[in-house]
Amino acid sequence: MTKYLISFPSEAMVLTEEEFPIVVAESHAVIEEARAAGVYVFGGGIEEKVDPVLVSSDGSMGTEIYSGSKLTGG
Repeated sequence: MTKYLISFPSEAMVLTEEEFPIVVAESHAVIEEARAAGVYVFGGGIEEKVDPVLVSSDGSMGTEIYSGSKLTGG
């Protein structure tokens, strides 16, 4: 199955107080649709001030990025 990562840098999410609950409701609707279709894998936030860490299948950790991906900051 093809997998997709949907990611937004924090500076892309500048919302007014009135817009915030609308965006929350719409994003939850997208997640529920993905769950209903059986394609939802994970959702969460990433602290942008923390450098990424790669955890290998043997449990070792490193600061390099997965070789099959390209970090674009988003």
